[in-house]
Amino acid sequence: MPSVAEIQVQERLNEVQERIHVAADRAGRDAHAIRIVGITKSHPQEFVRAAHEAGIRLIGENRVEEALPKRANADDLADLEWHMVGHIQSRKARTVVQVFDAVHSVDRSKIADRLNREAGQAGTRLPIFLECNVSGEASKWGWPLTDEASWPEAAEEFTRICELPNLEVRGLMTMAPRVIEPERVRPVFQRLRALRDYLRQAVPGDWSELSMGMTEDYEIAVEEGATLLRIGRAIFGPRAIG
Repeated sequence: MPSVAEIQVQERLNEVQERIHVAADRAGRDAHAIRIVGITKSHPQEFVRAAHEAGIRLIGENRVEEALPKRANADDLADLEWHMVGHIQSRKARTVVQVFDAVHSVDRSKIADRLNREAGQAGTRLPIFLECNVSGEASKWGWPLTDEASWPEAAEEFTRICELPNLEVRGLMTMAPRVIEPERVRPVFQRLRALRDYLRQAVPGDWSELSMGMTEDYEIAVEEGATLLRIGRAIFGPRAIG
């Protein structure tokens, strides 16, 4: 018999998926090309299993300390991918490589170099996303790339990161401002997509992925080209702990 968590997660996920399909139709996109990263931050371990039961295969966490016991508890769910979506301290790079299958929040060259070194020592190649601050908010992490005049210099830096042997750059990530009216974040997503299109011409590599859009604005993100949506509360409900 399904648990209460499984029932609630499935019901919420169904609604989210329906909204994604509608938004994709509006944009002339294939909804099946858009994946959900279920953000289980501050939710009990049972929600990871509930997400898996509902069909989610990408689990996102913000903190290494919280992800460690959750991953250990779900070790039998071999088809889950664990994605790091929070800011990474250099001293935790080794643990990040050990725990996560992909990292969305590579926000500076120093952490890229550290992850590359740790991935090399672990004998693995780590998929990453380059986090870019295209909103201009001082509180946001990432390369400050609101101004297009800064893009050529960033392209040189990104070229070097793409050449690191133990990292696999998949695309870009951004955090949009929290606003009452979701439509106000559309220019942020449009700018990240424009940056990605610029990098496709300037930097050899795979720039196919855009990690953008969360509970408050994922429909706008779908319309503007998101391929990965980082969704927590819309699927798992209010945070239960932390």
